[in-house]
Amino acid sequence: MKIENLQDLHVLVETARGGSLTAAARALELTPAATSATLKRLETQLGVRLFERSTRAMRLTDAGQTLLDYASRAMDLLQEGEAQATSDARALRGVIRLAAPPDLTRQVLIPWLNEFQAENPGLQMNLSVAESMQDLVRDKVDLALRMGSLQDSSLVARKLFSTQRVLCAAPAYLRVHGSPETPQDLARHNCLSINVAGRRLTEWRLHKQTGESATVKVQGDRWSNDASLNQQWALAGVGVMFKAQINLQQQLNSGALVRLLPAWAGEEYPIHAVFHSSRFVPTRVRSLVDFLALKFDGTHGELSHNATI
Repeated sequence: MKIENLQDLHVLVETARGGSLTAAARALELTPAATSATLKRLETQLGVRLFERSTRAMRLTDAGQTLLDYASRAMDLLQEGEAQATSDARALRGVIRLAAPPDLTRQVLIPWLNEFQAENPGLQMNLSVAESMQDLVRDKVDLALRMGSLQDSSLVARKLFSTQRVLCAAPAYLRVHGSPETPQDLARHNCLSINVAGRRLTEWRLHKQTGESATVKVQGDRWSNDASLNQQWALAGVGVMFKAQINLQQQLNSGALVRLLPAWAGEEYPIHAVFHSSRFVPTRVRSLVDFLALKFDGTHGELSHNATI
């Protein structure tokens, strides 16, 4: 094997994460000179350049990115192997670094994750919640849950669920303004829209299972870039919302929100579990994905029931 010291790979990983040898030295409690010497030794042993260096930053080469992907997963597996070898081999141990969208986390995932950890007390959960897509390597993420189409073909994904955007409003709003009977009626309602990348989305596209479709230009007196804020407004009775049904299920079940035009829905939003690779996934991460898949599968009946209300 060309790599003589596996600890050298830690320098590669921390340099990539921190963007500099200084950051790597700080993370590993070494001197910058020591980290620089280690990286040069690693490049010499492999006969390839791992980073392109500049006065401002260090950028991974293609060879460096390939080695980084494997090194990160290999170190995770070694840590898991050490934990399994020194404890009950059936018990799940270690840290799961999970990234997920805010609404899905707050409305759906929290009780499921609590249940999973209660069943596996040796686990720790590092949960990162953000609207933007996170870089799994740079942000030290083991597993990401993503809604919508996937753009990065280099990642491995497992589809867990598919949901749709649905129309809803609070009973208080409907008592004052009535319920729309057709998609075109939405043009006369106060609709809560979303800003995406600075652009207000005011065209709502709906379709029926029969294939019939409609696009409605909506308007309203408030909008935001935070879907959870729109949900609070809808619950307060100020307007009509168009949002992924999975994130509304608790309020639909309780009657705090009412499904409108149940024969109509928006485009489907798949929910994927995304990994670095299908080969190097720690057992604790695979177990969580299997657990979530069962939980999502159990929600199909609830969503189908609400679709007929």
